[in-house]
Amino acid sequence: MLRALQIRDFVIVTQADIDFASGFTVFSGETGAGKSILIDALALTLGERADVSVLRQGAERAEVSAIFDTPPELQHWLTEHDLHAGDELVLRRVIDAQGRSRAYINGTTATVTQLREVGERLIDIHGQHAHQSLLRPDNQRDMLDAHGGHQTLRQHVTNAWKAWRKVERQLSLSEQDASVIAAAREKLEWQTAELDRLSLGPTEWQDISSEHTRLANGQALIDGAAQALAALDESEGSAHHQIATAVQRINQLLRHDPALQSVYEALESARIGVSEAVSDLNAYLSRVELDPARLATVEERMRTIFDLARKFKTEPDQLYGLHQTLHGELKSLQASADIEALRATAAALKQDYDQHAQTLSAARQKAAKDLGKLVGRAMQTLAMEGGQFTISLTEAPASAQGQDHVEFLVAGHTGTTPKPLAKVASGGELARISLALSVIASRAARVPTLIFDEVDSGIGGAVAEVVGNLLRELGQRHQVLCVTHLPQVAARGQHHFQVSKQQTKGVTSSSILALNDAARIEEIARMLGGIKITDTTRKHALEMLNIGS
Repeated sequence: MLRALQIRDFVIVTQADIDFASGFTVFSGETGAGKSILIDALALTLGERADVSVLRQGAERAEVSAIFDTPPELQHWLTEHDLHAGDELVLRRVIDAQGRSRAYINGTTATVTQLREVGERLIDIHGQHAHQSLLRPDNQRDMLDAHGGHQTLRQHVTNAWKAWRKVERQLSLSEQDASVIAAAREKLEWQTAELDRLSLGPTEWQDISSEHTRLANGQALIDGAAQALAALDESEGSAHHQIATAVQRINQLLRHDPALQSVYEALESARIGVSEAVSDLNAYLSRVELDPARLATVEERMRTIFDLARKFKTEPDQLYGLHQTLHGELKSLQASADIEALRATAAALKQDYDQHAQTLSAARQKAAKDLGKLVGRAMQTLAMEGGQFTISLTEAPASAQGQDHVEFLVAGHTGTTPKPLAKVASGGELARISLALSVIASRAARVPTLIFDEVDSGIGGAVAEVVGNLLRELGQRHQVLCVTHLPQVAARGQHHFQVSKQQTKGVTSSSILALNDAARIEEIARMLGGIKITDTTRKHALEMLNIGS
């Protein structure tokens, strides 16, 4: 669950440190106070996009940190990505004045993609505009699949679709332009044959280049090594002789002054080093020889490689990679040129796709009945008595999402025929149906924390009480955070924060305050009665809080 949220210089929040508890927590405040800014700040730590606009005016950077209990299923993921896997999980995001973004997981630099991967396992956010997205057919299909747990089935369908369509495209190309393919294949066959004859090894160019340098400078290498050897060892004045003399003399002096021990050790080390160098030089001179015949062979090979590289308009060290690439292209063209084989492959892949799509369709039919019953039942408690919610599945053209057109149908009252959601639902009805779907989806959610950002817009009165009860009931299984403008919902909260806005010297800022019992009465009374709070509204607020508890 979410333990704490720390915000610095984010939009109009200068500083906020919020500690969270389990159960149902509400956030309230006047319109424009910045309630949803909290959700935006939290979303930033979960990998949402951000730019310089999130900085508070005049600030050098915005910083948000979210602290969670680490779910057991995330421990392995963190270890696998070399991120500290302790009991506490800290997600941090920093945006500077140039719009640069930095992300951290447990203090280690991370990518925004990694934040998203972690966030998906921690929090579900249901936004205040969810009822608008509910009208889009794609979203309706996604909601049905989420309810049915069809992620694996959909992935099978998507994979089968991609494999089938790839071969279909190859088949179409083969059928439409066989002559172009033949010409391309002929050119590739000639090119690969040229490179086959060269028989260039993966590192051959680098190897013979090094060998050529050594052979071409053979005499200089021999002369230089011999001169170095002479300086080191082959005369009385050589380095080896003089160092040996110094070692012997210092060794004699040690009996008089042990302080010379470090000098002795340094000289002895130098003597050993020179001896090893002499040995290595002797070995080098014994194997280095002038080899004009080998030099001629290497130069001939290099000319052949140079000529072919020039022919293919590339560098010699790129020829081997080009050879592999051209072979791959030729293999692909040879496969695509066999039209009958492609047709057979396409047919087999289409059959595989159909089987997966039919399996998904059957699962959707089953999930549609279950979801329809659950939403219909919820509608009865949300002042839509007699209302029905059904999900229509009709055949659609094959796609990566299957072969089903999913459409939510609703009848708001007894005796009416269910029709598409967009055509019959009022704004208030749509908000209630969206809320019902969100709550139903959240009951099966695997994440520990659920956030509802003003999903109760468009409702009020007794319906608002039902919504508050639904969210509190949900808080028994998950940590639930809700931004609300309804006193009926706020009164059901187990924990309550007030978001307020102030102006200091013309600068607007927002603050977040955890409310005690007395402050909650004042806030609920404000939500009930507006600016002027009376004893009557306070009494009503207290009654609501007593019922809510």
